[in-house]
Amino acid sequence: TQYATAAYTDNILDEFTYYGMDYIKDKYGVNWQAPSPKDKVKPTQEIVNDIAGECTLNAMEQYEQFPTALEDHFGGSQRASVIAACSGLTTSIATGNSNAGLNGWYLSMLMHKEGWSRLGFFGYDLQDQCGSTNSLSVRPDEGRIGEFPWSKLPKL
Repeated sequence: TQYATAAYTDNILDEFTYYGMDYIKDKYGVNWQAPSPKDKVKPTQEIVNDIAGECTLNAMEQYEQFPTALEDHFGGSQRASVIAACSGLTTSIATGNSNAGLNGWYLSMLMHKEGWSRLGFFGYDLQDQCGSTNSLSVRPDEGRIGEFPWSKLPKL
């Protein structure tokens, strides 16, 4: 569904992302049209929660106003990806941090699943749910963030 999303949902994804751009400009003073390093927002979990949460809730409300778009987007898989994409894009642009954008993407997926109880059908939601372990907000392997555990193993 990721490959077809841009072609089938272009205007909707644009609309949701422009909403996010307006949100970060109004709330944080980030001008996406003329980016500047001094405009970046510190990438904290609170910022990720705020930006991704706002984008996700706006997109879900928009989809609920147009039920045919809601179900036409592949029963949910494309819809989940579109909502997560606008959340991740907006968070990344505001913070200048790709990991913050990744956290925004996965937060959006979790909010979507919590709000509508599914992300897709026929198992297509698995691809969208397995991201939290790839995010540094989760402390994998007893908290050794960014460290390859096998690099400390003895050479045999």
